[in-house]
Amino acid sequence: MSSTSRVRELNLYRRYFDLVAASAKSIEVRVKYPHLADLTAGDVIRFHIKGTDETCEVEVKRVTEYVGFEALLDGEGPSTVDPTATRDEQLAGIRAIYPPEKEALGAMAIEIQLLG
Repeated sequence: MSSTSRVRELNLYRRYFDLVAASAKSIEVRVKYPHLADLTAGDVIRFHIKGTDETCEVEVKRVTEYVGFEALLDGEGPSTVDPTATRDEQLAGIRAIYPPEKEALGAMAIEIQLLG
């Protein structure tokens, strides 16, 4: 981690946290919220599981924007987002977290690499 990298604090559900911590998940999916718009390669994300003190840190390798979640899964490949679920299962899961008005903001594929 360079001295110029920024650390972002983001929450993650247990299931996805475990995949990140095991280096099984290389793409994190987020909505393009204003506070994430300047996320860039070299930044560090510290993922938390809400209600616990568990964390893991990843380095952002790349950020790619998509118009929506289907385009993101097609562009990145579902196995990079969640190797344990089918594309349709992932799409349903992502949309359960982010309703249509959030998806309308745009989708971000954040390529991550576990630190430490």
